[in-house]
Amino acid sequence: MGESVQTLAYGSWPSPIDAALAAAHDGRPEDVGFVGDEVWWTAPRPAEGGRRTLVRRHPDGTEEPVLPAPWNVRSRVIEYGGRPWDALSDGTGVTVVFVNFADQRLYALEPGGAEPRPLTPLSPVGGGLRWAEPQLRPERGEVWCVLEEFTGDGPGDVRRVPAAVPLDGSAADDRGAVRELVGERHRFVTGPRVSPDGRRAAWLAWDHPRMPWDGTELVVADIGADGTFEQPRTVAGGAEESVAQVDWAPDGALLFASDRTGWWNLYRDGRPLCTREEEFGGPLWKLGRRWFAPLDNGLVAVVHGRGATALGILDPETGEVVDAAGPWTEFTDTLAAHGERIVAVGASPRSAYEVVELDARTGRARVIGAPHEDAVDPAYYPEPRIRVFTGPDGREIHAHVYPPHHPECTAPDGELPPYVVWAHGGPTSRSPLVLDLEIAYFTSRGIGVAEVNYGGSTGHGREYRNRLRGQWGVVDVEDCAAVALALADEGGADRERLAVRGGSAGGWTAAASLTATDVYACGTIIYPILDLTGWGTGETHDFESQYLETLVGPLAEVPQRYTERSPAEHADRVRAPFLLLQGLDDVICPPAQCERFLDRIAGRGVPHAYIAFEGEGHGFRRAETMVRALEAELSLYAQVFRIDPRGIPTLELTT
Repeated sequence: MGESVQTLAYGSWPSPIDAALAAAHDGRPEDVGFVGDEVWWTAPRPAEGGRRTLVRRHPDGTEEPVLPAPWNVRSRVIEYGGRPWDALSDGTGVTVVFVNFADQRLYALEPGGAEPRPLTPLSPVGGGLRWAEPQLRPERGEVWCVLEEFTGDGPGDVRRVPAAVPLDGSAADDRGAVRELVGERHRFVTGPRVSPDGRRAAWLAWDHPRMPWDGTELVVADIGADGTFEQPRTVAGGAEESVAQVDWAPDGALLFASDRTGWWNLYRDGRPLCTREEEFGGPLWKLGRRWFAPLDNGLVAVVHGRGATALGILDPETGEVVDAAGPWTEFTDTLAAHGERIVAVGASPRSAYEVVELDARTGRARVIGAPHEDAVDPAYYPEPRIRVFTGPDGREIHAHVYPPHHPECTAPDGELPPYVVWAHGGPTSRSPLVLDLEIAYFTSRGIGVAEVNYGGSTGHGREYRNRLRGQWGVVDVEDCAAVALALADEGGADRERLAVRGGSAGGWTAAASLTATDVYACGTIIYPILDLTGWGTGETHDFESQYLETLVGPLAEVPQRYTERSPAEHADRVRAPFLLLQGLDDVICPPAQCERFLDRIAGRGVPHAYIAFEGEGHGFRRAETMVRALEAELSLYAQVFRIDPRGIPTLELTT
């Protein structure tokens, strides 16, 4: 390859990874499950308006979409959603229930038969009626699930309860036919898990101002003869203990993941099964997430790890975990078991997310669905480095660094590469170390990327997670800046060509970084939070409406802190050019936040661009949106860093 290597400036390397390719591979399989002996999951369709479809894998290995466009299998409960489908096979046919995104009704379907038929009614009140975690209960002729019901027009006018929906369709036009399984006790609930003998139900619950990773209650109730839940009682959890998942072992023991020791570990009837300083659970951003699944033989399939996750099998008797062999270095919070078969979703820095089956008997793992296929020569993929940096006060900062990489290009001697610091959303979340063609889009052109799992991120225990309590806009900003400056000090990045980018909570960190530091030459801010006071007083949805009480502090007690940290209040401090991207249908971080910020930046001479996308909410899902956003971002860097990425439409910046 030596003679074919070109010497070109960083940022101008020709790349086969264009924005359309990156958009086509956005998203991943989710919500895996067994239907008889078949494996099913939901899958993204960016080219079909960003919908999600339901896919079944037949015994011969072929995959088939169960629902054609425009059906979109996705729930809006707590806005981030939850498991949106369930299905059962009776040997002669399959019954499927699913939530359709457009109207949020629960539907029933017999594949190969008539069109899906609605099981639940529409409601003209507020956000209507929504459903998540459906579980077919054919012995009762019902579907048990979480009901989210709006009682008024405000985002906080809402109630949530476990409920039963008749399978015969009698509730399709009659809210009164929906049976509530227990009285309204908590603001938030997960779907009930029923014990093997059918006599008890268990679920998780929590209330404002807690988020589920702060503290949840594990509730158990007896199931009465009429199918209602009797004598609900809390058996684990609390204000400072987060129970992330609950299920039943085949012998009726209660299994749950709790962080009572500072790490999400597994417990059986309150007894620890495997005490380790690693996570066997995670943040409950969507209802129905699963990090463990009990097997019929008493073993437990687990997704676990520290800073990354593996798929393994836990022996409750010995506490030993045997991990699946294979190339995957990251598994997501979706897991299902059937007999001795386990299905999960795994990925690695060289492969995108794919459906993996593990045979608990042989220990063999293999890809059975959504297999990764190299869209381009893997030589163009980034080569990440796992790093731990030192931040203020000597604290550790975990990060993934992706240097510029191209098999046929190198930079002139003495030139240092530009770098973009990526701040993940959440903020109670993390950036996984997996193949992301959006990252490859930049690194293959000669622009480095550093993903920062700043203090507050998950995967490193509760103490690391709690660093952000009261410090949002401080610790995250400091940690991102520390990584950027460390890369420059090491001689691995150009100090004058550093950028910051992030979406949602990461958009907040990006914007706060531009108002609070002079580290970055420019920034990309995607569907962000920009005004804490507005967001904390009704401009967002119910689930996160009191999140800031922990992240920033009680608004009633420290209102000045909300003002001091809000980028919208300090637009006069912004000196660096920026790109602002927003979905007009976003109810989590609404466009009003962006508009307020732009009003205050107007006329200050700061080059910037604002692109608002109709039909997009919180998280872009349409291929055309992702293409335009990615190309606009690259054009911003090209103009500020003075590079020529070739063939990219020029983003018009205004002042």
